[in-house]
Amino acid sequence: MKILIVGHFNESAQSKITRYFPQDWNVVIVPPGQEMLHHIEDCQVLIPEHITVDHSLLANAKTLKLVQTGAGYDNVDIPACTQLGIWVANAAGVNAQAVAEHVMALILSYYKNIPFLDHFMKTRMDEHQLEYTGSELEGRTIGIIGLGAIGKKVAAFCSAFDMNVLAHARNTVVQADGLVTMTDLDTLLSTSDIVSVHVPLTEQTKHLINKTAFQKMKSSALFINTARGGIVNQKDLIDALKTGVISGACLDVYESEPLPIDSGLRTLDNVILTPHTAGMPDGRKFHKKRYDFFIKNIKRVQNGEEPESSLNQLV
Repeated sequence: MKILIVGHFNESAQSKITRYFPQDWNVVIVPPGQEMLHHIEDCQVLIPEHITVDHSLLANAKTLKLVQTGAGYDNVDIPACTQLGIWVANAAGVNAQAVAEHVMALILSYYKNIPFLDHFMKTRMDEHQLEYTGSELEGRTIGIIGLGAIGKKVAAFCSAFDMNVLAHARNTVVQADGLVTMTDLDTLLSTSDIVSVHVPLTEQTKHLINKTAFQKMKSSALFINTARGGIVNQKDLIDALKTGVISGACLDVYESEPLPIDSGLRTLDNVILTPHTAGMPDGRKFHKKRYDFFIKNIKRVQNGEEPESSLNQLV
């Protein structure tokens, strides 16, 4: 069994990942490029990061049986895979706990002004000169866009902090526990103190959050994105942050990744940035739950079974 993982991994991450798979499997980790095209010819499983799996790439895949992604699958042409008899599956919900915890860490860091206080303690001696503003979360309203596995976890966490929870989803199912109030998107944007995005990137959600959306938010609002960068028009976000249309942002994902060194986001004091690590609690580019799921799914396909969380159906 040959597993091809395509992405940007340092040596430590590569070693950790390859050791985690069964030792009799041939696990190859390469960056996007010519070497990838060589290995894709005889691999049975493709785990793609930072590449698009489309007809042109699949034309080189002679023995491919499964394209396995993490939570997101916007980089995979599912109809093309189906046409060629290749399973596509994602790891839906596997990273829900990790991402939801990251969201809470960002919210607390922002409202408790942790980055500023940390910098102050490490660079100044006289604490009497401290001018500090912070805020409690009790009574604040968070608006969650998308109420899948991650959105529901965030809702539960925020309820524990005595926050009001609004949510908008295409499939509006009101939770039986009564923690969440379902509403339309415009109401969510205009009444929430915090807006957090938890939808997949699709044609319908691309640039869902744009200039118009930011203008509907409170000027005191905090915007959070740990889903996909393309859901947000990044230029509009930077403009909104610079001009005070919204108060701040916490971001783990970006329209272009890795985030360019000269990105305007890096210069803003009202932004907290993390490098797309919300779903990787066990270290850079590694999450035990994710790879446990990958291994189980690969074994299912190896045994002629349908993979769990399949995104297509093969005849």
